[in-house]
Amino acid sequence: MKTSRLDLAKIIGTKSMKSISQMRLSSETAAYLLGNGRTNELDSLLRDVWQYWAEHGYVEIIAVSAFALSAKVQADIRRQIRALYPKAKQIIITERRDPEVVGGVRLELANQQLDLSVRAKLNEFRQLTTGDQA
Repeated sequence: MKTSRLDLAKIIGTKSMKSISQMRLSSETAAYLLGNGRTNELDSLLRDVWQYWAEHGYVEIIAVSAFALSAKVQADIRRQIRALYPKAKQIIITERRDPEVVGGVRLELANQQLDLSVRAKLNEFRQLTTGDQA
């Protein structure tokens, strides 16, 4: 019998909470799904696990930026996340570099994304001035 994605997320979330990073979780979950012919569920399952973690006080954010984040920027991110998750016991920031971000930061959470990058602002400006939706 096939285990539902949400049940699987709860199982993985319970066993991995506090002891594993998103990167390691992604690798191990992908291996499980590959072995069971369910690879198309990876992204959805990982988001469900991250959401489960967040609901239980362990919030992990992927902060995508062109440059290393300063201690002040990390503190600002933690403050923003505390506003979203006031019951968070632990906030983990995983940094990922992407030169296409140009400047600023894009925050990826379990069920949402907050794009504060220069690239996003430039795209928004282009759309407002030209009507271009690209």
